[in-house]
Amino acid sequence: MVFDGDCNFCRRWIARWQAATGDKVDYLPYQHPTIAERFPEIPRQQFEQAVQLIEPSGDVHNAAEAVFRTLACAPRKRWTLWAYENIPGIGTIAECWYRIVATHRPAFSFLTRLLWGSERPRNCRHRIGNPSGCPTIDRKDSDIPTGHNP
Repeated sequence: MVFDGDCNFCRRWIARWQAATGDKVDYLPYQHPTIAERFPEIPRQQFEQAVQLIEPSGDVHNAAEAVFRTLACAPRKRWTLWAYENIPGIGTIAECWYRIVATHRPAFSFLTRLLWGSERPRNCRHRIGNPSGCPTIDRKDSDIPTGHNP
């Protein structure tokens, strides 16, 4: 999953998702120097607007769909993708809410801190490596940092 590393709100939620998915999904900020080289088909503006989930097959999902596909790699969160794909209206509502949140990140960052606190999950760190079959960024560069903490 590629996200906005300059966004406090984004880093906070990526930390929570990473705590849920563990090593099953790789997370990198789009500002990382290798992202543009590795994914030239994805315009920078697309990275700036929403998270991007790039699957090993090359399929790209963004915004709420990317979030639900990522969370489906966590056993207790698989139901979210099922709901997104199968319950009429859920996908549309989720995409709408994603856009609202994305355009008001500072306010939602404040609400996140208020409701969940400012601490990020303890077992969270950015990792490269994917022993499972869940979606991940294709690892071609050995120079990507594995211990970056947002």
